[in-house]
Amino acid sequence: MIRGTTYKRKDGRWECRVSLGSESGHKKYRSFYGKTKEEAEFKMVTACQSAEHTTEQITEMTVKELALEWFSVSKNRIKESTAANYRMKIEKHIVPAFGSMNAALIKAKAVYEFMEEKLRNGLSARYISDIMVVLKSIFKYASREYHINNVTDGIIMPKKLKPEITIMSKDEQKRLANYINDNRNNSTLGVAMSLYTGMRIGEICALKWENIDLEKRVLTVRHTIQRIQCFEGDSKTKVIIAEPKSQSSRREIPIPDCIMPMLKEVKGKNNAFVLTGTEKPIEPRTMQSRFKHILENAGVGYYNFHVCRHCFASGAVELGFDVKTLSEILGHSSVQITLDRYIHTSMEHKRSCMNLLTMSA
Repeated sequence: MIRGTTYKRKDGRWECRVSLGSESGHKKYRSFYGKTKEEAEFKMVTACQSAEHTTEQITEMTVKELALEWFSVSKNRIKESTAANYRMKIEKHIVPAFGSMNAALIKAKAVYEFMEEKLRNGLSARYISDIMVVLKSIFKYASREYHINNVTDGIIMPKKLKPEITIMSKDEQKRLANYINDNRNNSTLGVAMSLYTGMRIGEICALKWENIDLEKRVLTVRHTIQRIQCFEGDSKTKVIIAEPKSQSSRREIPIPDCIMPMLKEVKGKNNAFVLTGTEKPIEPRTMQSRFKHILENAGVGYYNFHVCRHCFASGAVELGFDVKTLSEILGHSSVQITLDRYIHTSMEHKRSCMNLLTMSA
């Protein structure tokens, strides 16, 4: 006779949980719910008698319950910023669409309709794929722990369009460089560092003088600053200093000769942040605001700060940097990311290459 473990849940319902043995080293269970202990056990006995050899879970868990349980067991194994990002996607996208639905009854059609609606609402295919990463992880957990059918298996993601890289024109870059050279301070130094090392804005905001060795001409990227959502307390967001987005983002970058004079000129104490000269950092959105004013003063149109990184990478390609070196300097997790994102040449470069051709006599 099959027996289950019956207990009262925090939500007031009773759960009768039956072990289905192990598969690939993972224990599998089947759960039955009721308003009373007897109801939960009755559902278990009835289901097991009528489908003793079934391999698919029958459950009353909603997607919301499942998602919150998955998040609860996962959040301590991931970075705080990643956890905040996952929870935002759960609460803003997954729960509103599927939250009240029985997790075992979700069909592939509903998932495809969900993605199509998000596309109609203007979300990019890339962002929708990020949401689906979370949804897939939730159902993978459900399949492993509760033997619920993983409806996301085989789901085809919407086609991602290759993002168009925006860079400043050569004239704009020259005007910005001239302005920086004539107005040397901590803020313009931050812009110069991104233009000539390719560092991300969060990495520059988190950079301290102790991370810069002027004698060896090397700077070390070990942290990044970012603002994340808060789900407890009165504040909606908070600023954190964390490790970079990936292991490859932890890197050493040789300092180019062109910014060495500026670094020496504004050098601060080792425990001070480079962009403030104090022990208190500046957050990325404040630096973005300062960058806007720098562009205005330099006579350059509006750009996001990230354009500096794009200008560095595109310029490095034109100068003949090999892809492996450029990828490591940028902190990409793979050379393929660098190839896909930056190995495209300007029309001027294409024209110069084409002009190398000659008609044979």
